Amino acid sequence: MADEAIERESMDYDVVIAGAGPAGLAAAIRIKQLCEETGQDLSVAVLEKGSEVGAHILSGVVFDPKALDELIPDWREDSSQPFDTEVTEDKFMALGPAGSAELPTFAFPPFMHNHGCYVGSLANLCRWLGDKAEAMGVEIYPGFPAAEYIYEDGAIRGVITGDMGVGKDGSHKDMYQPGMELRAKYTLIGEGARGSLSKKLIKEFGLDEGKEPQKYGIGMKELWRIKPEHHRKGKVLHTMGWPLDNETGGGSFIYHFGDNLVSIGYVVHLNYKNPHLFPFGEFQKLKTHADIAPMFEGAERLSYGARAITEGGFQSVPKLAFPGGALIGCSAGFVNVPRIKGSHNAMKTGMMAAEAVVEALGAERSHDTLDAYEAAYDASWVKKELKIVRNAKPLWSKFGTVVGIALGGLDMWTNYLFGFSIFGTMSHGGADHEALKPASKCKPKHYDKPDGVLTFDRLSSVFISNTNHEEDQPIHLKLSDADLQKSSEYDVFGGPSARYCPAAVYEWVEPDEGGEPKFVINAQNCVHCKTCDIKDPNQNINWTTPEGAGGPNYPNM
Repeated sequence: MADEAIERESMDYDVVIAGAGPAGLAAAIRIKQLCEETGQDLSVAVLEKGSEVGAHILSGVVFDPKALDELIPDWREDSSQPFDTEVTEDKFMALGPAGSAELPTFAFPPFMHNHGCYVGSLANLCRWLGDKAEAMGVEIYPGFPAAEYIYEDGAIRGVITGDMGVGKDGSHKDMYQPGMELRAKYTLIGEGARGSLSKKLIKEFGLDEGKEPQKYGIGMKELWRIKPEHHRKGKVLHTMGWPLDNETGGGSFIYHFGDNLVSIGYVVHLNYKNPHLFPFGEFQKLKTHADIAPMFEGAERLSYGARAITEGGFQSVPKLAFPGGALIGCSAGFVNVPRIKGSHNAMKTGMMAAEAVVEALGAERSHDTLDAYEAAYDASWVKKELKIVRNAKPLWSKFGTVVGIALGGLDMWTNYLFGFSIFGTMSHGGADHEALKPASKCKPKHYDKPDGVLTFDRLSSVFISNTNHEEDQPIHLKLSDADLQKSSEYDVFGGPSARYCPAAVYEWVEPDEGGEPKFVINAQNCVHCKTCDIKDPNQNINWTTPEGAGGPNYPNM
């Protein structure tokens, strides 16, 4: 919450939105559309912690245009819109160490098919939406993270941007500039998965009471340019199975689009049990499979990135509205795990929140709870979509990949055809950080040294993510108890932070002669995926916003 000891400049808006992702930008555009319809003149500001709109946006992406069709019906006629590739081929394969089997997509429920969707860059979609929003009068401020919220008289009354020019030791440098207060009648939080403000707001207002814990995956992605003879524009391929074992959830995506571009990525569910697991290593190993490696012969890797994905779905969506604001997009978690899609749901929730905000402001209300947004979600196709697939993730987690996927398919069919599930609504079985077993009870895992051609290490990967942070600033990854990190995370769990981080932020450095191993945080490597905040077994690491514009600068991701 606000630090009252610091004098800050203040700006007043009708609506402040934290995060220029699909949800935040859709909300901003919808507010301005409704202003045109109703004659209201509402001021809207959008804060973005990345150096530009899209800099921190990463997704597969096979994009379902359902929400965009509602928001901007004629978007396909706009020559500047970012999608030039419609899905033409849809395949799903189960991989084994020595081969593969194609699964019959005709057996999948209709909503699982990708025809009618588009392949491309979610970052570029956000850049395009950002231009649309600014043309309508929305003020967008890239490089300004929403670092804190303003809490007064029982309600949220805006946000405070991060301080600039603070040294690593906490001192104020010559260029020091305190963050600004952006005060608002309503504040929408669209930070994405495991947002630093949304995490605190959920706790502050008890928004998750009676809900299942949120679940997550770590998604890693590379963008390649491959040889024309290997390119199949519009082809969408998903895999499950190898290299993960049956007990560990996850799978890959491989999407062909644009000018000989291929997005290849890997998602590992963060409820994995073995602390020796190295998600980034599993991703690199995937590319060596006999059915995948030939595609990348003579290819060039262009970019890399990683981010956490919300996977809890229907059971884990918290209460959305609180006094003075609301959660939108992946700050609340609307990803459809079986479809591997969430951007359309994120956009729609932003639009519904916008409609509730404009209605409230039109009635001269402010800082109250937007019950109309909650009611709109309850009646929406977003909630209906998530309800149909609500047991896919719990079944996978409980029964493993082979049996869990089969039961999940059956459950989706019964929900789709008859509106009920033989399993009811299943529990997720605990938070992801509770899943790890002690290292001594798990089998170590081996990962080959990368060859630098098809497989790579994390540091060279972070380099092509264009990640950069001002070095002389406080470490934004806050360790609550250094002793606990050694006695538990290292001594009991074998130091999984050195493996679960996809950017080599964490190291356990062994001393040359005796002494204790040292926990090192290389914060400058951080790609803002938030995996550490999610997976640390003691919840001893807290991800906070670094100085503005720090982090990755993703092109076309």
